[in-house]
Amino acid sequence: MLYEFMDSELRQDIVSGDWVAIAPARSKRPDQFLKKEKRIKAPIESCPFENPQKSGNNPPILIYVKNKKMVFIDKKFPGYGGDLKKWQVQVLENKYPALKHKTICAKEFKKGPYSVVEGVGYHDLVITRDHNKNFANLDKNTANSVFGAFKDRYLIIGKDNCTAYTSIFHNWGPKAGASVYHPHYQIISLPIIPPDIGRSLKGSDSYFFVNKKCVHCVMIEWEKKEKIRVVYENDAAISFTPFVSREPFEVRIFPKNHLPFFEETGKEDMEAVVDVLQKVLKGIETKLRDPDYNFFIHTAPHVDKQKHGHYHWHIEVVPKISTSAGFELGTGIEITVVDPNEAAKMLKI
Repeated sequence: MLYEFMDSELRQDIVSGDWVAIAPARSKRPDQFLKKEKRIKAPIESCPFENPQKSGNNPPILIYVKNKKMVFIDKKFPGYGGDLKKWQVQVLENKYPALKHKTICAKEFKKGPYSVVEGVGYHDLVITRDHNKNFANLDKNTANSVFGAFKDRYLIIGKDNCTAYTSIFHNWGPKAGASVYHPHYQIISLPIIPPDIGRSLKGSDSYFFVNKKCVHCVMIEWEKKEKIRVVYENDAAISFTPFVSREPFEVRIFPKNHLPFFEETGKEDMEAVVDVLQKVLKGIETKLRDPDYNFFIHTAPHVDKQKHGHYHWHIEVVPKISTSAGFELGTGIEITVVDPNEAAKMLKI
């Protein structure tokens, strides 16, 4: 296969304002980044998530069984009834949380010239039953149950007035930060708006103020018109490699309807997004030889909702292909060595 390389370009993200260098000539072939070593599967016998409660993990907050029934678990009853034996997905508090929940809100204070906020929040795990099936390989019902768990827990956490933002993400593989092989997902709530989310909200708001349009809707329409970087779409959701890709083979997934808030997404739109995400991840697994990756949800926060109607929630998928070095760290400008057009060609479904 012959590859034609464009000249390097500096491209500015229309949401964040960040600059990215697209420099495909720095690599001879896009496929040189494909993973060569096989994934090491951890043994089931020593897995802490194969039988979470027996391994000393916290009791489940929510469980989902085969008939899609959601069961709220009362921690006062150690037996949990028969449903726990049938679980497909369960939500539980992280045994080693990054933030700890308290009955009072986080205190803000100063330490010398620095602003400090107590690390108060929720840190949960969402665990699927099968030891070897990551999100790409789950059956449709279980995959939808995972996102049902995200939404249900998000709504519960959103009732806590001490929470400003809830982050939902997945780390697959050690290079992506996963310390346990068994597929699991994380939900962390924060007493602050994270800076990356803040920039995204500000950029979306600024674009809407000037153009009276959702910036993400504009991006979606342009990608549909160009038909170059679209990886896969169905009736209600779409995925594409961003024109301003910060990482090689980065993919973003959007519901086609303008939906600012993840937790307010209806069943049809959510299942469409899940379908696209599964197909994109399966394509990354098969066509890029199973690299580690992260995916995370960007949504408008559940506080001050009247201010964020301009936003459009989405998922970002980032394979762990390259490593930031001195230039990236010193300037904040990422160098992407795979043309997003070529990346889409390789991943297209």
